[in-house]
Amino acid sequence: MGTQDTFISHLIELRNRLLHAIGAVFLVFLCLFYWAKDLYALLAKPLLAALPAGGQMIATDVVGVFLVPVKVALLVAFVIALPYVLYQVWAFVAPGLYANERRLVLPLVVASSLLFLLGMSFAYFLVFPMVFRFMASVAPEGVAWMTDIDKYLSFVLTTFIAFGVTFEVPVVVIVLVRVGVISIEKLKEFRPYVFVGAFVVGAIFTPPDVVSQFMLAVPLWLLFELGIVLARFAGKPSGAAGEGAALDSSEVGQK
Repeated sequence: MGTQDTFISHLIELRNRLLHAIGAVFLVFLCLFYWAKDLYALLAKPLLAALPAGGQMIATDVVGVFLVPVKVALLVAFVIALPYVLYQVWAFVAPGLYANERRLVLPLVVASSLLFLLGMSFAYFLVFPMVFRFMASVAPEGVAWMTDIDKYLSFVLTTFIAFGVTFEVPVVVIVLVRVGVISIEKLKEFRPYVFVGAFVVGAIFTPPDVVSQFMLAVPLWLLFELGIVLARFAGKPSGAAGEGAALDSSEVGQK
């Protein structure tokens, strides 16, 4: 009965944390709703800048002109509220962690948020202008290159997620080394496979052009190398530390 009560209490706490996180996103969304069209115009700026003179985007859905800017405002609201959302996640899992694990989780949560935003910024300020200029240059003569605003939003979201997740690679490497899943020496052996895999990932999650594939694959590979370097300063793996502590205690007992 006690175990069941504990499980129910965890579910209630999880529900409360989720409600707090969703409420924060919704509150920010309400504040941004008035500027939804301006936010979409800002999101579409890289494409509009690459279109020929007089070029514009189109809306093939009747309600698309309303729903798409609303979706953009919701996306921006989530990004703004992301630190609070991650805090709710951390507050939920923190009671079940050891003191040394709690000290590690909070910096990783902050680093993950910043790296994800950095990946989105990299896509918006560097990848989009280059990709759109390339697409405009290869458009056949006499073809009006335009896109539906809903399809553009889907493209942007996919690219943001791809680059945001890519920039999380150092955190993933540090966590894997820290918890003892894999050693730094083993990661070094995987370098050739990671290099090839980076270009495979770039080919899958980016548009079918060399520019965007290259701009995803190279950061992915470099961030993997950065993760290996930073993992050296993250401390010994938890398993290794535990084994060392057990060995010391056994030696003390023998003495």
